[in-house]
Amino acid sequence: MKLLTVTIPCFNSAAYMSHAIESVLVGGNDVEILIIDDGSSDNTLEIARQYEEKYPHICHAIHKENGGHGSAVNTGLANATGLYFKVLDSDDWFKEEPFLKALDVLRQMVTNSISLDMLISNYVYEKVGEKRKKVIRYSAFPKDTIFTWDEVGHFRTGRYLLMHSVIYRTKLLHDCKLQLPEHCFYVDNIFVYAPLPYVKTMYYLDVNLYRYFIGRSDQSVSDTNMMKRIDQQLKVNYIMIDLYNLQSIKNRRLRIYMTKYLGIMMTVSSVFLIKIGDEESQQKKKELWAHLKKKNRHLYHHISASFLGMGSKTVTPLGQDIVKAGYVVANKLFKFN
Repeated sequence: MKLLTVTIPCFNSAAYMSHAIESVLVGGNDVEILIIDDGSSDNTLEIARQYEEKYPHICHAIHKENGGHGSAVNTGLANATGLYFKVLDSDDWFKEEPFLKALDVLRQMVTNSISLDMLISNYVYEKVGEKRKKVIRYSAFPKDTIFTWDEVGHFRTGRYLLMHSVIYRTKLLHDCKLQLPEHCFYVDNIFVYAPLPYVKTMYYLDVNLYRYFIGRSDQSVSDTNMMKRIDQQLKVNYIMIDLYNLQSIKNRRLRIYMTKYLGIMMTVSSVFLIKIGDEESQQKKKELWAHLKKKNRHLYHHISASFLGMGSKTVTPLGQDIVKAGYVVANKLFKFN
């Protein structure tokens, strides 16, 4: 059994996928690399099979019909043999030294029979055209020790967990029956949100492991694509609303964290609906907040009363301009697209 499975979803990724794969190969035989060809029309599958042939005990090429990022992650999870599981997008990569340190931590956990549910590390925005890279660290977590939600501190704005920062225990993902929707972007939010009530033990390794490439015009997180694919963003948002009754989450700090994360999702959806600006989008925004209110009235009032609930109230042109301006400032600070 492998220590870590790294799933690399690939769709027409021939131009850059080798960089991602090579960055994982430094882990040697402790890692399993599942290269998922999600119905590509270029030579992605050919490249994947070349790696499988060259590294038969590490790399495995899996071809499937196109189903989107979530479908590729589902396929990786279904085929994973590693004790731990991580997703690496095909245009991103791992930094070698931090990756080897992360493997050392996981190896120590297994050797000492310690049940670790989630390993957390930093990620870096590799944004096109910027020499100074934005590093996302987590001061809310104790460093270099096992801890629980009771020991988690206050999360700074923009320092929430993303898919890039987590490695889950594979069995935990199976236990929570994680299944991401197909033909849908932005499912990484579900990936990093749905398992959290199952996570009991964590370890924060303060190293810059994941390099998140951002700035291509065809990326799903560009403003243009976010607006074009707003229905997929909304689909993810609705799924997250329906996943849990957050008031039933017993641990207070976990409940607060998940509430804030859901609030961020509500804000992002609302902002892009406001940016689109037509009547249909305004109606979709009303329906989204109405769904939250119907699902959990207490949660609705809690989120809508906070700064994160600004999208629930904005109806005037001036208010909409304020929300848009706030989005521009936040984007410059946190560089999320």
